[in-house]
Amino acid sequence: MTSPIDLRSDTVTRPSQAMREAMASAPVGDDVYSDDPTVNSLEERVAAMFGKEAGVFTPTGSLANQLAIRMLVAPGEELIAETNSHIVRAELGAAAVFSGITTRTWPAKNGLLIAKDALDIARPNSGPYLVSTTAIAVENTHNFGGGTIQPLDEIKALRKGADELGLALHLDGARIWNAHVASGVALNEYGKYFETISVCLSKGLGAPIGSVMLSTKDRVTKARIWRKRYGAGMRQVGLLAGAAHYALDNNISRLSEDHRRAKEIAIAIASVDASLIDPNAVETNIVGLDLGALPITAAELAARTKEAGLWISALGPKYARLVTHLDFDDAQCAQAIEILKRALVA
Repeated sequence: MTSPIDLRSDTVTRPSQAMREAMASAPVGDDVYSDDPTVNSLEERVAAMFGKEAGVFTPTGSLANQLAIRMLVAPGEELIAETNSHIVRAELGAAAVFSGITTRTWPAKNGLLIAKDALDIARPNSGPYLVSTTAIAVENTHNFGGGTIQPLDEIKALRKGADELGLALHLDGARIWNAHVASGVALNEYGKYFETISVCLSKGLGAPIGSVMLSTKDRVTKARIWRKRYGAGMRQVGLLAGAAHYALDNNISRLSEDHRRAKEIAIAIASVDASLIDPNAVETNIVGLDLGALPITAAELAARTKEAGLWISALGPKYARLVTHLDFDDAQCAQAIEILKRALVA
């Protein structure tokens, strides 16, 4: 039986044989005691890539985000973020549940950052009767925006405005590697505008598990305590860190292949119905289809494509998402396009 083409997410990749060998040969120790040399070197390596003092390994990007914002926002204070950001929509209210943090949002087309929109709703130092804003979160690339890359000029403007208001900035960089490859902006250039950063190793880079939260040594030391408190203190985690090292060595520059295939899909689908997607808006590895002008729902489209051997995500009544990744090649890309075309006109 032919395996399905799985474009539900870039998290569905499986470790290559070479990555598995790197995992098997990784020196390990007890990470709760900070004795695992492979995870220690990974944390130091990723921190250096972004110009930060330190990092802490986490099993998920959501945990890395939550540790970061906990370091910036006290219980009862406010984080602001874009309306469809992952922190707001896809972390199940964790900031409120675990940290007593309230959130407020601003809307942005395709998740594209306009610094003024964020700064206009910030309310720092609001006194004893109103909630005070203490941090702003930015997602780059923006998942539900369709893989949008945040403009560096807007990030700079946000940093300037945040400094004037006394606010901290957090970068949800789950797919910052994609932004880096597509834009050419250096990782340490992105890094210098944010107090805290989360980066994911198990999406486009293809590691099986893991993210790293980056910041100052002081914040990271405190975050380690909260990581343990949240139940994520791990022991011989060097096995996972070994996979991450392999991913950093081998899988960053190849992200351009994922971006090319996503663009090819977008161009092909726009030729069927231009209302579905603007190929010019596809900058990285996410293809978001707007089915508003068609008589079918996203769930119906996903069911049709699944029956034909292509798995995609229905993320709203009329919004379907495809995400290209390292286990998806040119031949599968051609197949996926044909399956989508047939499903859309059936």
